[in-house]
Amino acid sequence: MSKKKIVVITGGSSGIGAAISATLSRQGYAVVNADVNSPKDASEAEHFPCDVSSAQDVANLYQYVLSQYGIPDVLVSNAGQGIHEKIAEGDPEKWARIIDINLMGSLRLLRSFLPDMLRVRGGTVIFISSTAVKQAYPYGGIYAASNTALNVIARTLQLEVEDALRVSVISPGVVDTAFFKNMVSSGHTVEDIGWGSLSAQHVAGLISTILNLPPSVKLPEVTISPIKQPL
Repeated sequence: MSKKKIVVITGGSSGIGAAISATLSRQGYAVVNADVNSPKDASEAEHFPCDVSSAQDVANLYQYVLSQYGIPDVLVSNAGQGIHEKIAEGDPEKWARIIDINLMGSLRLLRSFLPDMLRVRGGTVIFISSTAVKQAYPYGGIYAASNTALNVIARTLQLEVEDALRVSVISPGVVDTAFFKNMVSSGHTVEDIGWGSLSAQHVAGLISTILNLPPSVKLPEVTISPIKQPL
């Protein structure tokens, strides 16, 4: 069992997740990166192959973490994918896949780890959401809806766990990662959006700040974006 504080992060092999994983590893956390893909760069975090849309994968992740590390101190629900389709023209099967990853993936993670975390008290759950929840935009309904639901889950969770756990939602704006390249049905780039961008490290630094707050202090919701991005 690890004597370090334990972090389980989904989607920690690239982008924001990789930056969070690297930052917390450097700060002395034992980090388990649950991702379908292996990290491209060398990482101190342990990679555990996991597709959050698979109940069996998440169950395997839970069993592995508890047997090798113990009960996590921190859960970071970060795995997600974007989609850019009109509601009258898009493919509902693609929409279901996005919702399964972005929303149900988080719920599977929570349902697996929360009972043990609540039993020992004192942990932190962090959701990586999006500024898309703040303003509707064409082609963005499905992605924004999946993240809006995630935000409601986070608020509900904080009510249900009371002071046993801290819950935070981080909503980044445009971040310069491969997110747009991997978005379904979109050719958008960071450059053509035209607002500038954050780096993944900006978001990782915010996570570090939250985890370094005194245990009696919580930061329920934070929005972080390029200064030119309208919100």
